[in-house]
Amino acid sequence: MTGLRGLAGKTAIVTGASRGIGLGVAQRLVDEGARVVITARKPEALAEAVEQLGGAAHALGVPGNAGDAEHRREAVAAAVETFGSLDLLVNNTGINPAFGLLTELDLDAAHKIMDVNVVAALGWVQEAHRAWMKQHGGAVVNVSSLSGVQPAPFIAFYGASKAALISLTESLAQELGPGIRVNAVAPAVVKTRFAEALYVGREEEAAASYPLKRLGETDDIGSLVAFLLSDEASWLTGQTVVADGGISLMGQH
Repeated sequence: MTGLRGLAGKTAIVTGASRGIGLGVAQRLVDEGARVVITARKPEALAEAVEQLGGAAHALGVPGNAGDAEHRREAVAAAVETFGSLDLLVNNTGINPAFGLLTELDLDAAHKIMDVNVVAALGWVQEAHRAWMKQHGGAVVNVSSLSGVQPAPFIAFYGASKAALISLTESLAQELGPGIRVNAVAPAVVKTRFAEALYVGREEEAAASYPLKRLGETDDIGSLVAFLLSDEASWLTGQTVVADGGISLMGQH
């Protein structure tokens, strides 16, 4: 236990948390004494993640698609029924099925990206607000991306969705204060399966442009998200914290 104030005994939902950044966030929250409900599409991967997090006393997996309203309702209800509250929400689910120029983007893919990365995130906030946070307060962190802060060639619409998520974060912070804080994190390349195409086989080359000379680890983002959810960050809301090893200082990522 590292002792961030205000996390012990709290309940969090972390979406897209069977692996990668989501699992890293969930692990840090469990280490801080919180209980977590994790979501992802594949039940088997979720079950493995629950075991990794310490089993049923610490974690519950609810499989489903983040873009499905019924899944969101089920997960939120499970959090309250199983652990007695829903104090924290981490919108981590994100997709990027398109790579290429905006002028050639399949608009069906564009709709899907925006639906999962932005509309579903708002849906999770609405469900958590109705079920618990409106009456009891809470904290939300949305996982954006450096591509939402500055242009990202060939993944530009993904970046546009993450920019929209930052704007959503700011508006929610305005609407939901003082009882609910809403912040975002914007990572550069973190070593996860989602980002493998950006570094596998050339990690040293990919990291060379970063002032810190390494790519991100899931723990880097987990510790930042845990801080933003904790009482240590009680005067922070509507902020987007860029976690990028300094790469944005170089004018590229």
